[in-house]
Amino acid sequence: MKTNLLIALRTTVVTLLLTGVLYPLAVTGIGQLFFASAANGSFVTDEQGRVVGSELIAQPFTQSCYFQPRPSAAGDKGFDATSSSGSNLGPTSQKLRDRAATDLERLRRENPAARGPVPAELLTASGSGLDPHLSPEAALWQVPRIAAARGIAADRVRTLIATETEPRTLGFLGEPRVNILLLNLALDRQFGRPERSAEARSK
Repeated sequence: MKTNLLIALRTTVVTLLLTGVLYPLAVTGIGQLFFASAANGSFVTDEQGRVVGSELIAQPFTQSCYFQPRPSAAGDKGFDATSSSGSNLGPTSQKLRDRAATDLERLRRENPAARGPVPAELLTASGSGLDPHLSPEAALWQVPRIAAARGIAADRVRTLIATETEPRTLGFLGEPRVNILLLNLALDRQFGRPERSAEARSK
């Protein structure tokens, strides 16, 4: 009995040291050495050095002078970084249809000069509810609204989208995409940060 207890105790101590101490320290060290930005949250700062978000997590943009991301089902009001999830609403869900119809009406109202139908991704949430990317096509659809709100030529906004478009990972994985937070920060850097409207301040 004593021998079995000693063996179990030694096994427990060795396992604890390997999996609870050495392995976490090794993984943390490798992360900090080779992937420091990602390991620390991929935080994004503005021109004043203030942290404004993470390039891995979407956040809402409601002002007309900024690109808007996909809708979010994370948390009660969406875009809750502590509650990453989808809505679990299926194609037969009336609640999902009502939400999509409301968003469709809002997007058409806010983008009267946009060409073509509303891109589907602007009506559908991602599985995590926090996807920070849009396709270049969905970003281009919003250009007329942003150009009008900022009083600049639409071609300048399109050029900025092309500059900020990320290629396929490793050249063949996924699709080209635009990070909405980084794109909006680039808008402010290049064209200035507009004054917040009275409507935006009241929200």
